[in-house]
Amino acid sequence: MSKTLTLYTGAHCHLCDQAKALIEPLLNQAAEWQLEIVSITGNDELQAKYGVRIPVVAAPNGEEKGWPFTQGQVKRLMDV
Repeated sequence: MSKTLTLYTGAHCHLCDQAKALIEPLLNQAAEWQLEIVSITGNDELQAKYGVRIPVVAAPNGEEKGWPFTQGQVKRLMDV
């Protein structure tokens, strides 16, 4: 299983910027992890799924956490 967190974001989303800033220190502590940022803008399927929930962070196993989330909650996603 790859060690990639996915952050679903949207255009001009200040909460998404906050979420990324919250996640980045965790990635600096766990070098084997990466962050993939996926914009839902222009993707009807992703907009239907995440449109009112962004930012959403997803673990490789499919577990997700919608905003607001804490570093502790993201770290638990990484520990799964």
